[in-house]
Amino acid sequence: MLVSACLLGQPVRYDGRASGHPDLLRLWQEQGRVVPLCPEVAGGLPTPRPPAEIPGGQGGEVLDGGAQVVTVLGEDVSAAFLAGARQALELVRRHEIRVAVLKSGSPSCGNRLVYDGTFSGSKVGGEGVTAALLRREGVSVFSELELEEASQELDSL
Repeated sequence: MLVSACLLGQPVRYDGRASGHPDLLRLWQEQGRVVPLCPEVAGGLPTPRPPAEIPGGQGGEVLDGGAQVVTVLGEDVSAAFLAGARQALELVRRHEIRVAVLKSGSPSCGNRLVYDGTFSGSKVGGEGVTAALLRREGVSVFSELELEEASQELDSL
């Protein structure tokens, strides 16, 4: 399973922190079932980095060239987000991964809600760039808020 590196305690979030998460992820990691990745870092962005959001919250539109990922400073960082998503897809294909657990709310990894691009803390229904690409490729994408569902999906494979 592909897992956001920040959820595994790696300090790769935009603010230089981790989002370390519970025992189920640790158990899966101990079982050798986890392939970690931070798509934003893999795409070439530094840590820390300015916060980024997708106006409208649609990562699929970024994939199709109809939207951009922009930082709070107004910089277009879409190319880095697309490069990271492609690296995630490469890992998924290489390791025959069918399930991903990604960081909720992230412009890369959010799977249901993402920040709306106003940098006001408001979220909208949507998904990040990596989550959208993986879902298009048939990967079941969950967040750290859906570990039970991810576990059920893994058990069904």
